[in-house]
Amino acid sequence: QVQLVESGGGLVQAGESLRLSCAASVNIFSFNAMGWYRQAPGKQRELVASITRGGTTNYADSVKGRFTISRDNAKNTVYLQMNSLKPEDTAVYYCNLYPASQYYWGQGTQVTVSL
Repeated sequence: QVQLVESGGGLVQAGESLRLSCAASVNIFSFNAMGWYRQAPGKQRELVASITRGGTTNYADSVKGRFTISRDNAKNTVYLQMNSLKPEDTAVYYCNLYPASQYYWGQGTQVTVSL
């Protein structure tokens, strides 16, 4: 069975950085692509960034230039480096396959950015 566990969230001020980690119970190289998603209160869950098996990355326009998705296959871990954080980035962040599997949603990790 596949388990994805997010960590690294916290409370930071605008302009600061965080690095989120997604630890997988299986080899992430098994999947064509992985993604980071986020959901703010009252909003739909949205895709933030994705990375393919071949290393191709894509980002939502709102985070492009500020966030970087990466992976460490040996550690079965996907990362999201978040720089220059804005209050609008406040959300619960989740990792999943891309496209997402409804069976793999975890608890997420809260990111709160204050002014």
